[in-house]
Amino acid sequence: MDVIETVVVAFWAMLPAYVPNNAAVLFGGGRPIDGGRTWGDSRLLGDGKTWRGTAGGTATGLALALALNRLAPTATDALGIGLPEFRVVAAFTLSAGAMVGDITASFIKRRSGRERGAAFPGLDQLDFVVGALVPTAAFASGWFTETFTVPVLVVVLVITPLLHVGTNVLAYYLGLKDEPW
Repeated sequence: MDVIETVVVAFWAMLPAYVPNNAAVLFGGGRPIDGGRTWGDSRLLGDGKTWRGTAGGTATGLALALALNRLAPTATDALGIGLPEFRVVAAFTLSAGAMVGDITASFIKRRSGRERGAAFPGLDQLDFVVGALVPTAAFASGWFTETFTVPVLVVVLVITPLLHVGTNVLAYYLGLKDEPW
């Protein structure tokens, strides 16, 4: 697999994990997951992590993966690159895992004394990646090892922080976010 093909496969395979946290914002609101509970002086998660946002984000990632499956044969022919089709369990674990990774990061941020929206370099860029890949490796191991080869994993770990920072800065300048991180 050459470099371009590796980058394309990495981006394609991660799309169901890249989209859920953004979609969660659109579906968000409603009851927070932590129900307002605190641990010590701070909330467990905060108002930004809601059941509706989590469900909506997960459903969006799953629907995107299923839509990509429909496009995969045509895109493979057009690009000349073998794009993976998502098994349902992989589609679910990528999207739900991304949400769980983000929720876990929120918990860690609160324990470290950071407020909602505060930067936490490294964690902010890779929380959802770890959250997506770990359960996918566990529950869709065959698909995972076929798709996420070592070069593809390296690309994911390199391009994800760049995409994360770039899209957040763009959203900030467009007035869609309060912070550029």
